[in-house]
Amino acid sequence: MDELIQGGCFCGKVRYAFEQNDYPSANCHCSICRRISAAPFVSWMVVPMDRFAYTQGNPKVLHSTDNGTRYFCEACGTPLACILAKYPESIDITICSLDKPQDFAPNTDIYTDSKLAWL
Repeated sequence: MDELIQGGCFCGKVRYAFEQNDYPSANCHCSICRRISAAPFVSWMVVPMDRFAYTQGNPKVLHSTDNGTRYFCEACGTPLACILAKYPESIDITICSLDKPQDFAPNTDIYTDSKLAWL
């Protein structure tokens, strides 16, 4: 991998890296993302699986629905990733688990029909 984007969990037990590129990203307002993160929305970046690797530790797996599997640090609880059944060739990475989330503003908002009215 040439230039890498890196990230990981709060406690540092799980780390990952992927190749620098212009990946799609979004703020997701679905009820599952809100419940899993205890936040009003989650910002995601979609990365091809063949460009992504865990570099330290392994995340805990949560089969949140039949359509999605989520990954988080078992030690500190940081949500890290999600793989959707209909897009197994990509992994969605939580932008705020990146080392420099300020460099990766989401491109759009999705599931805005379930967006909280107070946002």
